[in-house]
Amino acid sequence: MSVIVRDSGFISEDYSGDWIDLPSDTAPETLAQYGNAAAIRIDFPSFADGRGFTLARLLRLAGFQGRLRAKGHVIADQYAMARRSGFDEVEISDDLATRQPEEQWLARADWRAHDYQSRLRAGV
Repeated sequence: MSVIVRDSGFISEDYSGDWIDLPSDTAPETLAQYGNAAAIRIDFPSFADGRGFTLARLLRLAGFQGRLRAKGHVIADQYAMARRSGFDEVEISDDLATRQPEEQWLARADWRAHDYQSRLRAGV
């Protein structure tokens, strides 16, 4: 099983549609074909593999407005990056949810509060 993480914490799966599953090594130039999809999941085979963040950002910059989920080895420390790059939510294993309980994810749920680039643009 798995746990879905959103800004409000851990939730149960609430999507019953079909997913388009993309591996982390998806070629960026092929992303346009998924622009009208309702929901895309991008795989994170390792917490050290950040290619999924780039894919999410590119999809959003290209106008993708569907549901975007990071799936796999995303850790709580990466939640803010996942949200800033365009993911709506993260799907983690029950095992990871046990090792990194909801409180750790909620501590990073205010992902806009510590946005370095926004602070620079505002002159803060």
